Amino acid sequence: MRREYITYMEHLPMSVKLQSVKSYPLHWHNCLEILFVLKGRFFVQIESEIYELCEREIEIINADEPHRVYSEDEDNLILVFKIHLDFFEKYFNDVKNIYFYTNSSDEGIQEEDKYQELRKFLAILACEAVQQEEDYDEEVEEQLVKLLFHLLNNFHYLTYDEEVAIENQVQFQRYHRITKYIHDNYMNKISLQDIASREFLSSYYLSHEIKNMAGTNFIDFLNTTRVNESIKFLLDSDKTISDISEEVGFSHTRYYNKYFKQLYNITPLQYRKKYYLSEDLYEKTKEYSLCNLEKALEYLSVYLEDYDRFNYKKQIIKIYADLKKEAEAFPKVWSEVINLGDAIELLKEKEQGFVKNIQSNMKFNYGIVQYLFHKDMRVYFNEKLEFLNWNEVEKLMEFLLDIDMKPIIILDRELESKDMFIKLIESFILYFSDLYGIEEIQGWRFRVATNLPEEFIEATDEILEKYQLQNIIRDSFEEDTTVRGIFDSAYMVPYIIHNFIHSQNDMLFLKAYDTVEENSIMSNELFFGAPGIMTLHGIRKASYYAYYFLSRLGAMLIEKGEGYVITKNEEDYQILLYSYTEDLDNLITIENLSKEKGKKNLTERQISLTLRNLPQDYKITSYEIGEDIGSAYNNWIAMGRPRRLSDEELDVLHRISFPRISLNFTKKKPIFNILNTINGYGAVLITLQKVQKHLY
Repeated sequence: MRREYITYMEHLPMSVKLQSVKSYPLHWHNCLEILFVLKGRFFVQIESEIYELCEREIEIINADEPHRVYSEDEDNLILVFKIHLDFFEKYFNDVKNIYFYTNSSDEGIQEEDKYQELRKFLAILACEAVQQEEDYDEEVEEQLVKLLFHLLNNFHYLTYDEEVAIENQVQFQRYHRITKYIHDNYMNKISLQDIASREFLSSYYLSHEIKNMAGTNFIDFLNTTRVNESIKFLLDSDKTISDISEEVGFSHTRYYNKYFKQLYNITPLQYRKKYYLSEDLYEKTKEYSLCNLEKALEYLSVYLEDYDRFNYKKQIIKIYADLKKEAEAFPKVWSEVINLGDAIELLKEKEQGFVKNIQSNMKFNYGIVQYLFHKDMRVYFNEKLEFLNWNEVEKLMEFLLDIDMKPIIILDRELESKDMFIKLIESFILYFSDLYGIEEIQGWRFRVATNLPEEFIEATDEILEKYQLQNIIRDSFEEDTTVRGIFDSAYMVPYIIHNFIHSQNDMLFLKAYDTVEENSIMSNELFFGAPGIMTLHGIRKASYYAYYFLSRLGAMLIEKGEGYVITKNEEDYQILLYSYTEDLDNLITIENLSKEKGKKNLTERQISLTLRNLPQDYKITSYEIGEDIGSAYNNWIAMGRPRRLSDEELDVLHRISFPRISLNFTKKKPIFNILNTINGYGAVLITLQKVQKHLY
């Protein structure tokens, strides 16, 4: 039986299945079917046309349209949605006589916003079908209604083809009535004049209207409808060709054969011989397998980024720690150095404000300064000059002294002559030794750039030794100008924390604040993939809070593991929890952010932390940062990704891009449990501060 009957989800007007398909023969059913390719390449035959579908592409099959699906790829996945039209009929009259179409022929056409929105609706429906959480049936129906009107507005058979010019609602309704009348009466003897009389139009005018609507004349449109409807009789009945011809409205078998061959390139009899299958053989030719629907979420999570109910694989991660355990020294490698970027930028008042903000919270020992001896800093030097102007450099050094940060000065090959280069370095040392004293200068460092020749390095070391300064840092510094969208995202929170705690990387590709470089590709003024931990406007990115959380950790390590670290300072304790995946050593792309989140089960993680031997009464403060909490980038997305922001909008973004803080209290106890949830990529810092007992 080629007409298939659908079993829907319990109490819902929808079926959704994940399939791997080699071949599924021609069939039809009385429902709306939507195919969404997740992996591989598929071919879909609908009536006489064959469409190729690649990954992420969608095809809509209307009720009772004969169709088959096949694929030459061994490893393929396709989501199949089937929706009961009686449900849609409750919200839009006559929906059973409306046809929906997608464009799967024009390359790149399905990258348009309306297709992206359609993918989101389908992803949500699949998500609800998998999770089946509280009120999921109500949510499915609500999303189905939204899907219906999205289809009506964007994929209606009278509007999806931009070449069809529909001037107004009256014309739109007329086209629908004409199409409905033909589909309802194709089996009868109907004429152009019959329809013209019903529409109170002349036959001549109506002929042009049908040509505009269908791209063909009335006779061809009518006979194409008859031929397509005849497929069901050819494949699912024992009727003769002559009987079928009469059944679908042809006056003679000769005309039926003529139009059938025009459409399918073979006769009706040849078509039947090619595709007719007995009931048993029909079932045997179905080569497909059902897959666990949950697997689809790995591919769909990218469309569920903003869907609050998406909660892929909740886990409870259990961590146990004994606070009496002997602690070990815990070097704070993250606070050793920060990349301040170009020297000239650091002379600007706004940028100095950014650095002051960072230093007041993080207390870095050193700041890397690039291009200190360049012409931008008015350090003009040639063989004839005996006096160097250090005024601009002095302003910068004075600023760093004020905020208690020592410079690491990057030495690059600004000068061709080694002798002039050494003269420049010596002049710098003498000038600032005289200004601040040699003891201060002894804390400053020089580091080589990748383009500094070995002879320059050796000569510099001799000068440094002469003035009893620290040796040059030979680990060459290479400026990383890479622009990555991921730098703006909350992914940087666990990435930074994990790499400092477990790999002790220096993270010098990150900078104190964003700057616009030659390779910057800006689509907006705020987030364009620059590596700063603050934006051009001084808004703190999620990465800022990764450093801030790390700066609050103690000097002694009690325990660390995958996704957590526990430290102490005297009798106070600090616990840092973060979303962990096996590949946190690597930066991913912003495009793969949601997909990786789904694959690594990161949407929500519950962490149960059990602390033994709590020695005192403690005030507990929790700081939480993540995709849904405090991330400036996600807040900006929620604002609609504005290209430019008003002062008021910037102020709002400043205020809301901040961790969520909560307070609590606990008395001394042998076992203390903290339950925390991290949504997506993020972290939670928990500080336990000893409560001072006062005598009265």
